[in-house]
Amino acid sequence: MTVGEALAVLAAPDAGPLAVGAGLRLGLAGAESNVAVGVSRLGGSATWIGRVSDDPLGDLILRELRAEGVTTVAPRDPAPTSLLLRERRTVTHSRARYYRTHTAGCRLSAEDVPEDLVAGAAVLHITGITPALGEGPSRAVTRAVDIAVDAGVPVSLDINYRSLLWSEEDAARTLLPLVRRSDLVFAGPHEARLAVPGTDDPEELAKGICALGPNGAVIKLGAEGAYALLDGKEHRQPAVPVTVLDSVGAGDAFVAGYLAELLAGEPPERRLRTAALLGAFAVSTTGDWEGLPRRHELELLDHHDDIVR
Repeated sequence: MTVGEALAVLAAPDAGPLAVGAGLRLGLAGAESNVAVGVSRLGGSATWIGRVSDDPLGDLILRELRAEGVTTVAPRDPAPTSLLLRERRTVTHSRARYYRTHTAGCRLSAEDVPEDLVAGAAVLHITGITPALGEGPSRAVTRAVDIAVDAGVPVSLDINYRSLLWSEEDAARTLLPLVRRSDLVFAGPHEARLAVPGTDDPEELAKGICALGPNGAVIKLGAEGAYALLDGKEHRQPAVPVTVLDSVGAGDAFVAGYLAELLAGEPPERRLRTAALLGAFAVSTTGDWEGLPRRHELELLDHHDDIVR
């Protein structure tokens, strides 16, 4: 079960500044919906809660998520769909601009969160993006966590800090209570410092997060893999070597792989390995979620040949 915002994406496929006549690729994104799609593609059951515009882009969001096997709980709203404009300024550097003022996703409210569905979930997954969108979305996330905690549903939190949405001080003030109420926390080193200031060491960051209440902390280290402290035991997961094409969505893919295996009852080693595999698929394909694998494709990156015959 996830709660969040889905956006329409206009992405420049070629490197260079935006110019008249340049092409833009239409897609959709959203940290929580990305995770839901990734879990669904691995055979898990995923439900996404969000508010969707009553416009063609809102239709696109619902159609694509449902086509991916994701159950949607999404009231329609007269406000427009949030938009992400992604400029590929050079081959190695991209810039993102968000257009979220008075949009449907930012009008998400606590009343949009159905108690029975959250209470019946196997895991509630939230991110630090949705609380940054405004008072309504923040209350919706808090409402979902309240329901989950009362029902004994494990809470997974990806800190997912976005500097364009709020300051580190505001983010820490809002997210620290969510960290304390979560069972599992994902974060990059910079994000983890919002909860555990004063260190860059993955082990210290994970220990500091777990000292706040969670049973598990996974520090995402990009090309260096991940460090995890789960029920007091340390785990190190190397990254899967691939040629990086587009790093967008890698963190969401990692979380999706981990949660899919958690739902399947797999041990930590398998969860982290699948998480690393999904991260590798994400960075070696374009788009936020389009290149994520089905379960039968997980062994593809283990082959040494470029073509599997």
